[in-house]
Amino acid sequence: MILLACPGQGSQKPGFLAPWLERPELRDLAEQLSRATGIDLVAAGTVWDAERIRDTAVAQPLIVAAGLISAQALTAELAARGVDDVSYGYAGHSVGEITAAALAGVLTPDVAAAFVRERSQAMAEASAATPTTMAAVIGGDRDEILARLAELDLNAANFNSAAQLVAAGTTDAVERLVAEPPHRIRVIPLSVAGAFHTRYMAPARDHLRAIRDRFPAQDPTGPLWTNADGSIVSDGERYVDLLVEQVASPVHWDACQRSFREHGVTAMVELLPGGTLTGLARRELKGLPTQAIKGPGDLAPAADLVAAHLTD
Repeated sequence: MILLACPGQGSQKPGFLAPWLERPELRDLAEQLSRATGIDLVAAGTVWDAERIRDTAVAQPLIVAAGLISAQALTAELAARGVDDVSYGYAGHSVGEITAAALAGVLTPDVAAAFVRERSQAMAEASAATPTTMAAVIGGDRDEILARLAELDLNAANFNSAAQLVAAGTTDAVERLVAEPPHRIRVIPLSVAGAFHTRYMAPARDHLRAIRDRFPAQDPTGPLWTNADGSIVSDGERYVDLLVEQVASPVHWDACQRSFREHGVTAMVELLPGGTLTGLARRELKGLPTQAIKGPGDLAPAADLVAAHLTD
């Protein structure tokens, strides 16, 4: 099975969509998603600076749009080689789960755009209520790390792998963790605007619960993994319910990776802006062929990888 992996917030860079939007059909998609999100994603992905696209209300719709744009470009690349109707598995990290839901047919692109608009704006508002942030915690003993987080009243927001998690909480507490980490552990501050996937996002979760009926869903067209526990979800409505709850709950990407292996994933293509998830896979799923899409030049090797694993 070939997995399409959809990255989360923080992987966007100024101007990263510019070479993609030279293609009229991809620019058309960006403009469609701009209308649905109420954000000029063309400008955001081409000329807005790093600070502006760091804003949660911009970053999340931009990440989802980038994933859908690169997926459409990959489909076109494969079609040009005579390869159609590829059966994929789908998984996304955090906001990337919305990208995965759209690609798997659970949400239409416009409904996915409306969902991420509401999610990102609600999370931005929740972040503004209390100064919070996140930091990557790498290496060390997991029990020792969790004990230190408890001392500082921090939460483990993302369990990315056996060797990496993301701590989240008040800015002061995260700064203390950076200054005084557990022994032999690296702590790297992240460029995010809030403590996502923690109790601080409860108001955003509650907002999405209140408007849940705006986001009708269909069952996925292929295996679709959830960050909640790494399982495959076959009920589209349940998947959207999980997306709502995930806003204030930890991301278990480590469980997803274990499940990829158990369910026969034989290759991974990480959509734009790729790199983070394939990096985790290289460490946790050793030997799994991967290709990250970072620019249009990565489409050909990504198509090569897909074509080579069609019969697996």
